[in-house]
Amino acid sequence: MGKRVGLLGGSFNPAHGGHRRISLFARKALGLDEVWWLVSPGNPLKPKKGMAPLEARLASAMAQARRAPIVPTAIERELGTRYTVDTLAALQNRYAKHEFVWLMGSDNLAQFHRWRDWRGIARMMAIAVIARPGYDAHALASPAMAWLRRYRVPAASFATRGRWSAPALVLLRFDPDPRSATAIRRAEPDWAAQFAGKPVRDPLTHHLVNPEEGI
Repeated sequence: MGKRVGLLGGSFNPAHGGHRRISLFARKALGLDEVWWLVSPGNPLKPKKGMAPLEARLASAMAQARRAPIVPTAIERELGTRYTVDTLAALQNRYAKHEFVWLMGSDNLAQFHRWRDWRGIARMMAIAVIARPGYDAHALASPAMAWLRRYRVPAASFATRGRWSAPALVLLRFDPDPRSATAIRRAEPDWAAQFAGKPVRDPLTHHLVNPEEGI
């Protein structure tokens, strides 16, 4: 039998304790075996200015994931996918025995309707939305939520392998975590320097991510 894996995508620019805390909370709430952090080569909805090199962001994710059931990976670089819907389809094809759950904050749900084929993502795997301070009202009023609301599944039922099939939406609430990558970059603009020029071995694929490959 494969694993039940939560997928958390993002720039991780840099990764921080908030990512770790959210992931461990979601793992427990949903009965996941582990969480994979999909460190994006480039987010189509975010500007490239201020984006640290991929190997630095992956290294920061590996540091935050240490001694936890969290697996950071830059597998999107190998898959050659740019959009989430394509990445998730490729992961399901490559790891067919695993059961995946897409994890995202309520800030992403608020703009989920802007993502390429977002309904296709919802039909592909369950989605768990984690509350994020300041975004809940926008998320609940979003076009995506209007469509997804009918597919809500209680977290307790989901965690105990209750009957469900995608589309399935699980809403999770936990104590707000004020940490953000934006605040870290503001306080420490050169955070990526500690990882500069160092190749990083991807914990999932075991392939090297070399500095010269860039973002």
